[in-house]
Amino acid sequence: MEVSFSKMHGLGNDFVVIDDRTEELDLTPEAVSWFCDRHFGIGGDGLILVRPATRDDADYYMLYFNADGSIAEMCGNGVRCFAKYLVDHAILPAGADTVRVETLGGVKQIKLSRDESGRMETATVDMGEPVLAPSLIPADFEGDQVFECAIETEFGTHQITAVSMGNPHAVIWVDDVDSAPVDTVGPAIETHKRFPNRTNVEFAQYAGDDRILLRVWERGVGETLACGTGACAALVAGTLACVVGRESIIELPGGELFVRWDEDGHVYMTGPATEVFQGNLTIEEEGA
Repeated sequence: MEVSFSKMHGLGNDFVVIDDRTEELDLTPEAVSWFCDRHFGIGGDGLILVRPATRDDADYYMLYFNADGSIAEMCGNGVRCFAKYLVDHAILPAGADTVRVETLGGVKQIKLSRDESGRMETATVDMGEPVLAPSLIPADFEGDQVFECAIETEFGTHQITAVSMGNPHAVIWVDDVDSAPVDTVGPAIETHKRFPNRTNVEFAQYAGDDRILLRVWERGVGETLACGTGACAALVAGTLACVVGRESIIELPGGELFVRWDEDGHVYMTGPATEVFQGNLTIEEEGA
């Protein structure tokens, strides 16, 4: 089987993107892990399949896999890369400036900006309304929301705010994001029994002037250079804590995202996406 792919990234959060509009691929978790392996495969934080929408209110369907082969509901950087793939590969009509992308976390309306050659420069994604109810995140806490609640780990007690942006997040405020215990506390909270579907973990520092510095431990991946849904969750947590207003520049190791929690209740994320290279590979059908 010959497979054509694109390697793409959103602020360094990188993905293998495959056009599967014919729906021929049935990838096992092991196959996804091989594609994402940085030594033996192509390398990436995740893998994205471009598929036809399954509902009338969407144009295309983004099937997203974490690097460990597990399926995730949503990926903010991934959905911008998905939109860029549609634009730059002429799947979308040349004049189109919006696209509706179906995900397991709902349909995301995306507004596109193009350069003079018609390629996508940035995408503004309507991420929908943040979910704060513990049962819907899901998170095993009492009350109407998980706002700066204590969670016990082998590395001590940490105060978290839990938010779902189509996928679960636990936001922790720290004094210095550079020295935050991302690689220890991150996986401890990711797999904590209070999160039945596991969770992404954000370590956020308020930097003044409505800026948030952020590092993210992604569920099923590890620390990544950027996380779009994590940036949105951090803004929501910061707004609830009165740390920032309803909009902020979120500075991640891979670059910056602009996030706004609008008066309509929806969170809007704006950022770039980049195609690094294209390639073809031949794999045994059993391996797929």
